[in-house]
Amino acid sequence: MAQAHMADTDRGSSGPERPGSRVRRLFGGRWRGDRGIWRRGIVLAALAVLLTLTMVLHARVPNRVGNLGSLIETFLPWLGIGIPVLLVLAVLRRSATALIVLLLPAVIWLNLFGGLLTGKADSGGDLMVATHNVNAQNPDPEGTAKKVAASGADVLALEELAAGQVPAYTKALAATYPYHSVQGTVGLWSKYPMSGTRPVDIRLGWVRAMRSTVTTPQGRIGVYVAHLPSVRVKLNAGFTASQRDESAVALGEAIAHEPLHDVVLLGDLNGTMNDRSLTGVTSQMRSTQGAAGDGFGFSWPAGFPMARIDQIMVKGVDPVSSWTLPRTDSDHLPIAARLRL
Repeated sequence: MAQAHMADTDRGSSGPERPGSRVRRLFGGRWRGDRGIWRRGIVLAALAVLLTLTMVLHARVPNRVGNLGSLIETFLPWLGIGIPVLLVLAVLRRSATALIVLLLPAVIWLNLFGGLLTGKADSGGDLMVATHNVNAQNPDPEGTAKKVAASGADVLALEELAAGQVPAYTKALAATYPYHSVQGTVGLWSKYPMSGTRPVDIRLGWVRAMRSTVTTPQGRIGVYVAHLPSVRVKLNAGFTASQRDESAVALGEAIAHEPLHDVVLLGDLNGTMNDRSLTGVTSQMRSTQGAAGDGFGFSWPAGFPMARIDQIMVKGVDPVSSWTLPRTDSDHLPIAARLRL
């Protein structure tokens, strides 16, 4: 009993166990001397390499089969979910090889999207703009219009306007915006005078894009509003986006010929900035979210946003801040930005 008492005393004299020592003893003891830690997890390591290559070479994934490349680029940030999943599996498998290889996709993802995790918004700005796909089946067009107008936007673009609902939007916005124009299914409302307003042909056969000159106190800007065709993911056809892609080319050509130096594009492009099929537009303009946003700014679907397919893009203008607005009765979130002219 004396020996047992002395043993207890000796254990107690060592003091409380340091934080993390139990974890190190648990994993270190099991992993130390385990010759299989380098041989196990080869499949997990291969999956980590595949994930890395997909992120690095996404622009080389062909679109010939179901527009697979564009589909991957639309949801490219979500590939990062694979990293913690593989991490957990590597720990459970006790694979040092998989853990080391997992550094590759982690570094690549942070290089691609790490900048979006830090806030870049600034204060001030000369002009606030907003855009919203209101949904043609919106049950409360007047309420939706008032919610977006309450944001304080100086210039507001609306897309997917059903012909029978245009009067409701016009009435709800009349007190805030003395100038407006509706062309086809898109419309522009402004606190400042508008001129040179016309539809823009994006090769659809009906009007889903427009441009107007808005004369602000700081000068004139060319404002484009566009709603590119929807895309679909079908089991037998993949990511069907050919009509959207053709319209994007036409929109890019129209913007390239815009005579004004300062240009703003508002609308639902049904594609993200990573989607190569929108290069005709994205190669000459920059996203306000990428330049001055906080986070990814996903706008669709409204219930659980997974992609930024609604865009505010600028040329010759400096974005100051960019954010999503509160949800309306649409299946998209409205987005807004402040610009320095």
